[in-house]
Amino acid sequence: MAAKGLTPIRRALISVSDKRGLAELGAGLAARGVEILSTGGSARALRQAGVAVTEVSAHTGFPEIMDGRVKTLHPKIHGGILARRDRDADREAMEEHGIAAIDLVVVNLYPFEATLASGAAPATCIENIDIGGPAMLRAAAKNHDFVTVVTDPDDYAALMAELEANDGATSLALRARLATAAFAHTAAYDAAIAAWMQGRQGETFPDRLILGARRRQVLRYGENPHQQAALYAAGPAQPGVASAEQLQGKELSYNNLNDTQAAFELVSEFQAPDFDVPAVAIVKHANPCGVALGDSLAEAYARALACDPVSAFGGIIALNRPLDGATAAAIGQLFAEVVIAPGYEPEARAALAAKKNLRLLETATLADPGAPGMTFKSLAGGILLQTRDAGRVARAEFRVVTQRAPDDRELADLAFAFRVAKHVKSNAIVYVRDGATVGVGAGQMSRIDSARIAARKAREAVEAAEKAGRDAGALGTQGSVVASDAFFPFADGLLVAIEAGATAVIQPGGSKRDDEVIAAADEAGVAMVFTGMRHFRH
Repeated sequence: MAAKGLTPIRRALISVSDKRGLAELGAGLAARGVEILSTGGSARALRQAGVAVTEVSAHTGFPEIMDGRVKTLHPKIHGGILARRDRDADREAMEEHGIAAIDLVVVNLYPFEATLASGAAPATCIENIDIGGPAMLRAAAKNHDFVTVVTDPDDYAALMAELEANDGATSLALRARLATAAFAHTAAYDAAIAAWMQGRQGETFPDRLILGARRRQVLRYGENPHQQAALYAAGPAQPGVASAEQLQGKELSYNNLNDTQAAFELVSEFQAPDFDVPAVAIVKHANPCGVALGDSLAEAYARALACDPVSAFGGIIALNRPLDGATAAAIGQLFAEVVIAPGYEPEARAALAAKKNLRLLETATLADPGAPGMTFKSLAGGILLQTRDAGRVARAEFRVVTQRAPDDRELADLAFAFRVAKHVKSNAIVYVRDGATVGVGAGQMSRIDSARIAARKAREAVEAAEKAGRDAGALGTQGSVVASDAFFPFADGLLVAIEAGATAVIQPGGSKRDDEVIAAADEAGVAMVFTGMRHFRH
């Protein structure tokens, strides 16, 4: 009896919820003289395809009971799978108890996650927790020296190719690969069940964190060429880069994916009811270099680009409306890496078709900025887990702390600016005029440096527009508002913004020196509101 070489397949057990390719698999095995055991819907589907099947209940001599909860949990099934063919004691036990060897197990599990996603009642979800399936998969995977296990219909072709090449037998290399996939399959299945049950118990941070994700793509490299990387999909599909359809362009890189998700999350902030107008965000290295609202996408794009056209080169462009032809034509004049939008008009596709390397990503909808979720960061030997920053402050919750209150125009810009600042790396300073960023300072060690950099960027944008003969009247920080993602620890950062021409300020508040900062604003006649909510983004 071969133990670690080629192992012939004479008897198979097939029980699948995903019936893709089932008829072809059954016919191929039957043509090789393989006896097929099966249950329920799988047996019916095979018979309808003209494949002879032995019911598991006939094989075991024990009927399915308890509405099918107990059907494969039987010694004649598990003994046939787990028996070590090279051990006399195992073979003797098989002969004594009338246990026939099962050489192939083709099983995929009850659709628990699909049932959950459908909004089914808890009792229905419970009934879709598979017991016999995982037991058979684990048994077959454990005994892969002798047994072939298949969980994914996409692996049927590899199985049949091996049987063809090896006169009805499989190699240890294939069995080991498929066994590894089986253990990963059951682990991910249990992770989904555990996460659901933890959620029902109200456990935000359970004692054991169990993650299940499936590889979607091995990437060319990571952040740098000497690093390896891959994209995994985890949990139910959500609007974003991981679920978007790529319509054209070369393969997405690690940095493309990271930056595009940042751009998409930012532009998704601008939707009904607060900002029910076209919006465009241009992102570079996960930081916005221009964000704007407009009466049209083309106007919003032009205003976003004007904020920092130098940094926008090679950036990511995200839109909150389906891309139209006029805006696509304007985008086509800039070198961009990725465009992401909830749809594309035919004229837009045509306008960008010649830019073969430009990636176009289409999402079904915008993201929900207020949706619950988790974010992860890795540490050496550990994981930092937190709820995602879904916090939003309504205008009615702004607290005016200065002698002068912001006027309506300033109030609208403050709301927009604080929404943008949430997506800028800390320390973040954002200058806004009339629904468009005019200067962004990101990721500095001190807030005063961010304020200075943002003001300098705004001056450079004005100079670039004037040099190109464009109207620079809408640019610059004179008459702007300024947003800070966290409180001003001293008045110095605020004074830089005031010197740059800002007339109103939005910040969380909460510094020991709030009184000093408020006094500086009052002295300059600047309006200031506190939100009470910080948006650090590291």
